[in-house]
Amino acid sequence: MQRKVEKAAVIGAGSWGTALSLVLADNGHEVRIWGHTPAQIEEINREHTNKKYLPEIKLPETIVGYTSLEEVLVGIDTIILAVPTKAIREVLNKISELKPASLTVVHVSKGIEPDTLLRISEMIEEELPEDLLEDVVVLSGPSHAEEVSLRHPTTVTVTSKDMSAAERIQDLFINQNFRVYTNPDLIGVEIGGALKNIIALAAGISDGLGYGDNAKAALITRGLAEIARLGAKMGASPLTFSGLTGIGDLIVTCTSVHSRNWRAGNLLGKGQSLEEVLKNMGMVVEGVRTTKAAYQLAQKYNVKMPITNALYDVLFNGVNPKDAVDHLMARTKTHEMEDLANILGDRL
Repeated sequence: MQRKVEKAAVIGAGSWGTALSLVLADNGHEVRIWGHTPAQIEEINREHTNKKYLPEIKLPETIVGYTSLEEVLVGIDTIILAVPTKAIREVLNKISELKPASLTVVHVSKGIEPDTLLRISEMIEEELPEDLLEDVVVLSGPSHAEEVSLRHPTTVTVTSKDMSAAERIQDLFINQNFRVYTNPDLIGVEIGGALKNIIALAAGISDGLGYGDNAKAALITRGLAEIARLGAKMGASPLTFSGLTGIGDLIVTCTSVHSRNWRAGNLLGKGQSLEEVLKNMGMVVEGVRTTKAAYQLAQKYNVKMPITNALYDVLFNGVNPKDAVDHLMARTKTHEMEDLANILGDRL
C-alpha cells in the first residue's frame, strides 16, 4: 500500500517498544527509539540488536537509538509511549519541560494508576499541556513482542477520542503481518488491556499450583465477566470485551510463556514470595500495580470482583495462593447469566 513516510519516536527501548519500532521501520518510516541506558542504545546503533529484550532479532539501520529526549523529539509529531505505567508521569514531565511541537501521543502500555485510578490516556492529558498535545491514541490487543518482532501474524486495535487520529495511527502501523482495527470505545480498550494482566497473574498461579486447563478456563471466562462488570460501570461498551482487548488479550496473556504476568503468577503458585518473583523476573510486571488499582476501583464503583480480591490478598495481604483459590471455589452459589443481565442492564 502507498503510505506517507513519517518520522516517529518510540519512547522506551524494552521488548514492546523495540518490536513496534520494527513494525514502523518495515513500513518505511524513519524511527527513533529512546532509552535511558547508554550501553543499550549504543548496541542498537552499532550492532543493530537489543539482545536483552529480543535476542534473536536483527534491527534495520533505519532504527536509530537516542539517550537524549530533547534530541529524539526534534522534528517529530508522533511519539509512541512504551514505558511502564509507573514511569509515565516522569517521562511526560520531562517532555513537557522540553516544550516540543504539538504531539500525537500513542500509548501502548497497559495499566491503571493506583490511588488516582486514572487510565493512561487520562494521565497523559493531565501531564501534557493542551498546546503540546495534539491527540492521544491507544494501541492495544493480543500481541507478544517476541512474536511481533518475528513478523508473526498479529492483530491489535487503536482508539481515540478523535477517531480520525486513530485512523491515522492505523495507517502508520498496519501491514501484512500487523493488522490494525479501530474501535471507538476508548474506556473499554484501556480497561480490557489493563485488567487482563490481573487474570494472567491468577492463571499463572493456577498453573503453578498444578490445577490444569479446567481451572484456567474458568479463570479466563469468569475473569472476563469481572472486567466487563467494572468496564460497564466506568462507561465502556460490554461488546468491546468480546473483541481483541477483551477475550483476545485474555487468551494470549493467560496461556503463553511469553507473558511476564503469567510467568510471575506461575512463580507465586510454586511458592515464591512476591519480592522473590519481582527480583527474579527482572522486568516490570504491570499486573501487580493494576491489581491494587482494580481493587480500589471495585470498591469505588461497588462492583463484585472476587478473582481480583483474591489476587489482592495474595499479593498484598500474605494469603497463601492455594487458600485464595479454595476460598474462590467455596463462595455462595449464583447463576452464571446474572452477570450478563446485570452488565446489559447497566447499559440499556
